[in-house]
Amino acid sequence: MKRMLALFALVLVAAMVAHPARFAEAGSPPAAGGPYRVVFDLTSRDSLDQKAVVRWLTEISASNPDAKMEVVMYGKGFELVMPDRSTMLAEVRQAARNPNISFKVCQVALKNNRLERSQLIDEAQVVPDGIREIVTKQQQGWGYIKVGH
Repeated sequence: MKRMLALFALVLVAAMVAHPARFAEAGSPPAAGGPYRVVFDLTSRDSLDQKAVVRWLTEISASNPDAKMEVVMYGKGFELVMPDRSTMLAEVRQAARNPNISFKVCQVALKNNRLERSQLIDEAQVVPDGIREIVTKQQQGWGYIKVGH
């Protein structure tokens, strides 16, 4: 039995070496040196979380201008892009001028909080489901950061 398991392992490793693409997981992240893409998960209305995510966007885009970043907001995170509630409105609008940065708000969260699209800044986009947006990005090989302090 041990010999059979050893033989099977050897054959499996040989097949993986000979045909690595066939054994790669679909949607696996790119190899080192690949594109810099990250999705930020913001669920809090906390001003420290708002400051943190905007700071990260600024720092990353300064060090890697080609980096693609997306902030997905659900829960109460959407307050980042509400003119009457955001503590970082000017900075968010500045970041949104970068074509590699996007702000996406969950339609479900808006509905659950009885809010309308018109209460958000124009630069924000609404997606049907914030969690699905994050999962889709991860399946496409994007990095994931939960915003917190």
